[in-house]
Amino acid sequence: MKFRHSILPALGALALGLAAEPALAQDAAAAAPTVNKGDTAWMLVSTILVILMTIPGLALFYGGLVRTKNMLSVLMQVFAVFSLVAILWVAYGYSLAFTSGGEGLLGGVIGGFSKAFLAGVTGDSTADTFTAGVAIPEFTFIAFQLTFAAITPALIVGAFAERIKFSAVMLFTALWVTFVYFPMAHMVWFSEGYLFALGALDFAGGTVVHINSGVAGLVGALLVGKRIGYGRDLMAPHSLTLTFVGACLLWVGWFGFNAGSNLEATGGAALALLNTIVAPAAAGLAWMVVEAMGKGKASLLGIASGAVAGLVAITPAAGLAGPMGSILLGLVAGAACYFAVTAVKNALGYDDALDVFGIHGVGGIIGAIGTGIVAAPSLGGTGAEDYSIGGQVWIQFVAVVVTLIWTGIGSLILFKIVDLITGLRVTQDAEREGLDLADHGERAYNY
Repeated sequence: MKFRHSILPALGALALGLAAEPALAQDAAAAAPTVNKGDTAWMLVSTILVILMTIPGLALFYGGLVRTKNMLSVLMQVFAVFSLVAILWVAYGYSLAFTSGGEGLLGGVIGGFSKAFLAGVTGDSTADTFTAGVAIPEFTFIAFQLTFAAITPALIVGAFAERIKFSAVMLFTALWVTFVYFPMAHMVWFSEGYLFALGALDFAGGTVVHINSGVAGLVGALLVGKRIGYGRDLMAPHSLTLTFVGACLLWVGWFGFNAGSNLEATGGAALALLNTIVAPAAAGLAWMVVEAMGKGKASLLGIASGAVAGLVAITPAAGLAGPMGSILLGLVAGAACYFAVTAVKNALGYDDALDVFGIHGVGGIIGAIGTGIVAAPSLGGTGAEDYSIGGQVWIQFVAVVVTLIWTGIGSLILFKIVDLITGLRVTQDAEREGLDLADHGERAYNY
């Protein structure tokens, strides 16, 4: 998030008859943003934590959920997507997301190329935080936001796992971050962005990351089609142990994701960190209880999936809700996402292989709209004294609708373009053989 602060004129010094130039120099020095080493260190650690939640966290979480013959393909897709987006981010993504796009509607949707290839960024340039006069090195902010841009398309690959071409994943990723993600980040997190100006609250990425990736994943799953044998053959996860390890790494890395979004090592970061503990804990328990009531047994995959749903839901509210509100949000998300990935998915019959929409899409919508409620001071949130729950919920609803339309239509167009260029789906023989061998010529296991 970037804010602009003006330098106050040295009127007091002029009134006292001091020399104009020394007075202005003193005032400019006083108004210069302060870079605190503690804040910087926390943001560097947060950046590393978000990398941890992507590679290896997300990769292992997804990898354990697919069949043995597709394990490496998922690891490869997540790793390659992260690497590709990292390069695109510093080439032009940061500039499009976090610079001015000029006046009018276009400027509210996308930035410009003034910082393409990080032009003008040095070790001395700074990025604003939420506190006036407090900044962090711009390179730190760039690296932190890079990790958000990289994990978002990596989340999408779980929706059409086990049957999409690797070349299609890479081409779609390059197009999608350019035309969908970068504009969404600009609209929500940049001071001139449309949804930012509207007053939409998204502390760490409920709309930008989770609804965005969830809807894109659903569109992709529908267009790529169902896996061969879906609904007939057993497609159980090949290693819940690895999925458990991945889920734990996701949770740990999420502290950087949420608490790091405070941009400073303050009480606000501590609040976000605490909420990132209690919300997923509540969601995991809620999923566990609902599953046990419905199926007679509580599963490890269930409680892990519930925890991820809680992490998704608390993301937009992490620094805005109180702990009790976060628990409530987690309970709702855990139960709702369970029904989304079981009853709703089965009723509609779509093959979202790793439940990207059911967890990230549905959880993101619950979290985004719920933020308008739990941010209220009357419920322990950090909103202003004159906070209006109804008014803010409406703004949150508008932000969700804009995100759904933007990513839904944008993803549909881009998938169609990729299908024309490379084709989306592997051959039936390749799918039956497994993408590990078909796409990458190697196996995850030698037995």
